[in-house]
Amino acid sequence: MLARLQGDQAAARREQQKDRVMLLGMIVSEVKNREIELRRELTDDDVIDVIRKGIKKRRESVEMYAKAGRSDLQDKEQQEVVLLEVYLPAQVDPAELRAAVQSAIAGGAANIGAVMARVMPAFKGRVDGSVINAIAREELARA
Repeated sequence: MLARLQGDQAAARREQQKDRVMLLGMIVSEVKNREIELRRELTDDDVIDVIRKGIKKRRESVEMYAKAGRSDLQDKEQQEVVLLEVYLPAQVDPAELRAAVQSAIAGGAANIGAVMARVMPAFKGRVDGSVINAIAREELARA
């Protein structure tokens, strides 16, 4: 995954796409920092976690810029989110998530923390935790 990011950065550099070069450069840098922090070579899942955190940061920025009325910066951050989402694995079907949450509740998970603890490991790296959290809250309210 890291090699793919670096290859895409080199291709963007050749095509003189400054924004894309900068974005991929930041992500590669964050990946290398994470590698230093963990003191081991990163797996693809680790790299995907770094990308997810980058997307999350940018989505928070989009919200802040929207509140501040800065549509120019909001659009830039939104474009970066779209560019980074290309590197994420395919999303999980919501029906599959809902079924997993329902089975966790049926298995005795009575609160949000217990449901998240049972469901998150199965979908780690493939689904944002906030999506699982929202489904879990809906299902717990029904139970």
